[in-house]
Amino acid sequence: MDFVTVHTTFSSADAQLVRSRLEAANFHPNVANDASVPYAGFSESTLIRVEVPEAEAAEVKEFLAAGEKPEE
Repeated sequence: MDFVTVHTTFSSADAQLVRSRLEAANFHPNVANDASVPYAGFSESTLIRVEVPEAEAAEVKEFLAAGEKPEE
């Protein structure tokens, strides 16, 4: 199964929050690189990635974008 990155961060807490939101919405997220950040320092290769199956990627991106809009 191919995965697509839908969110990147240096914060483990942020990645886990996004993962939780996606799971609550019945998506199937995976958090990658979470364990490497405290030891590796900060570089592009140590970004924590939230990934989802390729088939869910478009819908997840819309879901995340909708959640970031300020309420009117």
